[in-house]
Amino acid sequence: MVADSETTPKSGLSWFERIPKVELHLHLEGAIPHQALWELVQKYGGHPSFPDLAALERKFEYRDFSHFLQVWVWKSQFLCEYEDFTFFAAAVARDLARQNIRYVEAFFSPADFHGRGLQTQRLTEAIRGGLSQVPGVEVALVADLTRDFGPQKAAATLAQVNEVRDLGVIGIGIGGSEQEFPPKPFAKVYEEARRLGFHTTAHAGEAAGAESVWGAIRCLHVERIGHGTRAEEDESLLDYLVEQQIPLEMCPISNVRTRVVNSIEEHPVRRYFERGIAVTVNTDDPKMFGNSLADEYRLLADKLGFSRDEIRTLILQGIEASWLPKARKQRLVEAFCEHSACQEMHVRGKSVDPHDQRLESAA
Repeated sequence: MVADSETTPKSGLSWFERIPKVELHLHLEGAIPHQALWELVQKYGGHPSFPDLAALERKFEYRDFSHFLQVWVWKSQFLCEYEDFTFFAAAVARDLARQNIRYVEAFFSPADFHGRGLQTQRLTEAIRGGLSQVPGVEVALVADLTRDFGPQKAAATLAQVNEVRDLGVIGIGIGGSEQEFPPKPFAKVYEEARRLGFHTTAHAGEAAGAESVWGAIRCLHVERIGHGTRAEEDESLLDYLVEQQIPLEMCPISNVRTRVVNSIEEHPVRRYFERGIAVTVNTDDPKMFGNSLADEYRLLADKLGFSRDEIRTLILQGIEASWLPKARKQRLVEAFCEHSACQEMHVRGKSVDPHDQRLESAA
């Protein structure tokens, strides 16, 4: 187990903070730093329930997953103009760069804002404008088609996103109320997305059980599963995930905060990892859950006994599961292996091979 107190004298940062990282399941609207959100709240006249920043931060406590979605909708009311998206996207990118997160595949939810007269194309441009202001982190975009609006709306949003795919939109997914909107009705939308050349993922096995994961696999033919926490409700599904090596975008702290699991000790991430499932670890909505990627890894070490070498494996699995071209994945692995935090692992007898054979099959 890794002690949290191991920090470098110069930086004062722990190993978990210094290690280079990747994120495959992060919602931009859920990653807005609180100070930036506070400024947006003030821009639109403030809110009587939140006289200061501390009061705003207390808003992000949830009874269950449905309550979390209610707070998500509440928060989004302060994103009203295109410039708001540029503003918060830059703030998110700066926060990611500070955490030494090198590459991100991030969700954004354009359909959530159509009711305010915001167009998908211009909203995407605004987000890319903010992200581009920050060097040091690369953020690819994944359009969340938001299942709550139904397949017809999802198809329309997909067509709009396709018009601005050159802004770094590489994939699509469906988030939202998984327990109320199963995957099957979105099958034709996903078929069209693949025809257009988009990568695919879907939230499944978070607010609904193993049948939702099966639906995402059998009906949507996804490349990755968002969460997959409840997959273990069906033993045959776990066997299938191992056999097919379908990556899971797991978000342990998120699942605890939304009461999908009762505690980090009960989270299945360790069991899945040991079984051979292609697990990746992510933060989901970090500023709504009060977590960072370093926090995720620290908890895995402290509560579930993950070693540094196993955390290194999780990061490499994240790179492999990403939608980067094979050559880009290899360069990212090499940069990871050359970092001083990884070199420490070599000194401790845990060598890092920049030509890890698991990357040979990467797309």
